[in-house]
Amino acid sequence: MSEQYEQEVERILLENYEKYYRVAISYVRKEHDALDVVQESAYKAVRDCGQLKDKNYISTWIYRIVVNTALDFLRKSKREEAMEEIPESVWEDRYAEWDFKEILSRLEEKERTIIVLRYLEDLKLDEIARIMDENLNTVKARLYRGLKKLRLEMGGEA
Repeated sequence: MSEQYEQEVERILLENYEKYYRVAISYVRKEHDALDVVQESAYKAVRDCGQLKDKNYISTWIYRIVVNTALDFLRKSKREEAMEEIPESVWEDRYAEWDFKEILSRLEEKERTIIVLRYLEDLKLDEIARIMDENLNTVKARLYRGLKKLRLEMGGEA
C-alpha cells in the first residue's frame, strides 16, 4: 500500500508543483529559497507517505508540509518579514497585480496562511482547516479577523 501512496504523492507533487511554489514564495520571498522549500517538502512527502491513513487527503497533507517547511525555513533564517518583496520568476506571478503584499506581511502568521490559501490558492475552508490542523470555526474566525485587518490597512472601513 505504501508504494501505491508513493506513486499518488509523486503524481500530485508534479501536477501541483507551481501551486506549492507560489505558497512557498509567499513566505520566503526569494525564488531559490522557495525552490528549496518545495524540494524539501517533496522529499518529506515521499519519505513520509507511508504514514498516511487516507488517500483522499494527500493534497491537503502536502500543502501542510509546504507551509510547515516554509515556516521552519523562516524560523531558521530569522526572516520575520516574509512578504515584503516577491522577486520575478519564471512562473507567472499571480500576486503581481496586488498592492497588498506588504500589508499581508503585517498579518499574523496564521491569518496570512489562511488568506493566501483561501484567496490566492482558492482552497476551501475545510481543506485549510485540515492543512493547518485547526477547527473549521477557528479558521473562519482567523479569516474574518485577517480580512478586517486588511481592510483597515488598505484604508477601508472595518
